[in-house]
Amino acid sequence: MDADALAPGWEVWNEEPTKIILAYRPDVFNGGDFPAECLPTLYVTRGKRSRRPGAQRVGEDWHVTLYLEPDVDDGGQSVDSKAAAIDAATDRAAAFAAGEVEYRSLYQVPRATYFEKLDELVGTE
Repeated sequence: MDADALAPGWEVWNEEPTKIILAYRPDVFNGGDFPAECLPTLYVTRGKRSRRPGAQRVGEDWHVTLYLEPDVDDGGQSVDSKAAAIDAATDRAAAFAAGEVEYRSLYQVPRATYFEKLDELVGTE
């Protein structure tokens, strides 16, 4: 994956043949103003989606999922190739960095103070 193609603030954290993990602003999600567990991440994975560690991933589809916390995600998007998944992840990262992702709607329990800080970080104050 071309890290230079990513929107500002995003970086490639891990890249394997069937999984790529992108992280948003790990410099600020370090336990200070922003809790480390709230680090926005984009997962690009091939095969069956599963959160269970060690779960078998079988299949041809690729999935792009934005996580705001371990149990808060956007439901993901499925595509049919790695190239399409990388394009989708790049687009999703750009939308997030531009403040175009409605992350409030992904939470069942609102976190007003956190949302205010996140709004400032992505420029949607």
